[in-house]
Amino acid sequence: MPDPKQIYYGGDYNPDQWPENIWQEDMRLFRLAGVNLVTLPVFSWAKLQPDEDHYDFTWLDRILDLLHENGIAVCLATPTAAQPAWMSRRYPDILPVDEQGRKRTHGKRVNICPNSPSFRRFSREIARRMADRYSRHPALAMWHVANEYGTYCYCENCEAAFRTWLRNRYKTVDELNDRWNTAFWGHTIYEWDEIVVPSERNDDNKWYQPIMLDYLRFMTDANIACFNNEADVLRAATPEIPVMTNMSGFIKKIDQFKMTASMDIVGWDNYPSPKDDRSLIAFKHDLMRGLKGGQSYLMVEQSPGQQNWQPYNVLKRPGEVRRLSFQAIAHGSDSVLYFQLRQSVAGVEKFHAALIAHAGHEETRVFRECARIGAECRRLGDAVTGARSPARVGILFDWDNWWALELSSGPSRDLQYLPTVVQYYKAFHERNIPVDVLPYSADFNNYDLLITPLMYLQKPGVADRITRFVRDGGHLLTSFFSGLVDENDRVILGGYPGGLRDVLGIWVEETDALLPGAANSMRIVAPDDYLQGPYRCSLLCDLVHLRGARALAVYGEDFYAGMPCLTEHDFGRGKAWYVATAAEDRLLADLAGKIIDQLGLKAPLEVPQGVEVTRRVKEGRDVLFVISHLMDETTIDLGPGPRTELLTGAQLRGSVTLPAGDVLVLQNTRNSQ
Repeated sequence: MPDPKQIYYGGDYNPDQWPENIWQEDMRLFRLAGVNLVTLPVFSWAKLQPDEDHYDFTWLDRILDLLHENGIAVCLATPTAAQPAWMSRRYPDILPVDEQGRKRTHGKRVNICPNSPSFRRFSREIARRMADRYSRHPALAMWHVANEYGTYCYCENCEAAFRTWLRNRYKTVDELNDRWNTAFWGHTIYEWDEIVVPSERNDDNKWYQPIMLDYLRFMTDANIACFNNEADVLRAATPEIPVMTNMSGFIKKIDQFKMTASMDIVGWDNYPSPKDDRSLIAFKHDLMRGLKGGQSYLMVEQSPGQQNWQPYNVLKRPGEVRRLSFQAIAHGSDSVLYFQLRQSVAGVEKFHAALIAHAGHEETRVFRECARIGAECRRLGDAVTGARSPARVGILFDWDNWWALELSSGPSRDLQYLPTVVQYYKAFHERNIPVDVLPYSADFNNYDLLITPLMYLQKPGVADRITRFVRDGGHLLTSFFSGLVDENDRVILGGYPGGLRDVLGIWVEETDALLPGAANSMRIVAPDDYLQGPYRCSLLCDLVHLRGARALAVYGEDFYAGMPCLTEHDFGRGKAWYVATAAEDRLLADLAGKIIDQLGLKAPLEVPQGVEVTRRVKEGRDVLFVISHLMDETTIDLGPGPRTELLTGAQLRGSVTLPAGDVLVLQNTRNSQ
């Protein structure tokens, strides 16, 4: 995607929900707030196609012309996330079947079977008509396909498509039986038509993991096919215009490394809970940046104020949406876009905040804060659009691993992938050490340290590549319950942790699952300046035997007291650490400090705890984002400088007071070397 010349600022706009006399007032308020991009008409299929053979684009023509006249660009969406009621009634194959086997009725949104022939036909046709009509419209900046893909279906069409997908993957029934180990429980398949979708109707969804793991992969591919069904039409008409979609902030449903391979730019929706740690929000941003190899992305949605669909929808505090907005830009976003721009008068999301509230004017706290953000985004111009975020630490993340781990029957129902990955990420993020989020297929050679928490599932060749990485001088930090199964959830024989045994210098004999509330302790064998202990651990405890590694800590209790629970292994020119249990944050923070100093890693700027610092680089010039998450003002040292503060134009150096919750955007006066 060509670098935009400014941060995109604006969001979802639904003018078809309002009389046209409101549109002119919206334009005035948009200009006042600094809006330069709107997304529409995401949910307007019923208005654009009121019947099978009748299309009405005249109202959309008028609003696009009006936006262009007001200097506002358009992210033009195909409206296929919510089909018209007539379509659901006449073509019931469009409606999905849930995992209990129930056919859904019309309603909601993204309420489709991704393998429905009727849906594919109608969605492609409206995409074609929009492309024909608007491909040369001067307001068109990018295409947005549908909305938040991720609906699963278990209907007959999906079952037939799943069988075809499996034939393409495994070629023969014998190969499928071998990969799925169908001899267990007598599940042997003799004909492709004997395969049924894994749903609650046969309980395979819960008990036979290899089938469900493949079904999740299949559903990702089906959703990608839906996206490409429309995207191919749009690209053919406008090859120079980027095509994307927005992905749900609940990121488990779709393998996003695969999904975004079909997109020109990554787009996602950032809706943190008030209880979310800032490291979780930062991790998701870094993941979005990592989906296309470090390319900048778009934050397509966030709430400018109060949300409405969480259990408890507290107000965003003064300054909070500004911090969230600049945190997104700091981690790689080239946009700050909201859902929504005018608050709905009725419906499910009528209490979801908007730039323009129900009051209908600019004299609201949310509008004033958003107008400030809009002005600041204008001041940034193109200083960071398309910029990169250099990192020497990479953390591996994989959807197949996530699904397989949490599908596993045992050893503990409380084992969760994302929180564990974020816990390891947090240990480095809180020290402002940049971290790239990487797929298993990434090139590891650009990194000094790889972090691989809960690497339960090992894909072919990955363990060998990690082993070479460490042998050649890289460093590895990994965790308990790693190296157990292959890509089909079959146990890797020969002992845990599978292909990582040599590089880690250990053998894991058993894994103990601790009951809720139970804990053990990690006692440091030789306390140093970093590791003191004791530290608390819980959930799972691997029983480790040393095979060349040395113990840094041992368990304090139970029959395996004295067995290693934190190990270090010199391997080739590199080093590997293994954390054999679910350790408390303090252990990971202390261990991260030890590793950071050993590798000579440095934060972009030394700041007090609770201040986030990130670095983006464009054309050799550094831009530092300094974001205070503190409740009180603090002092930071910028060094001799000078640095230009891009939001105010001030020249800063030396000691600077940073007010509580404030943001600085600092650019070096000279290019980086």
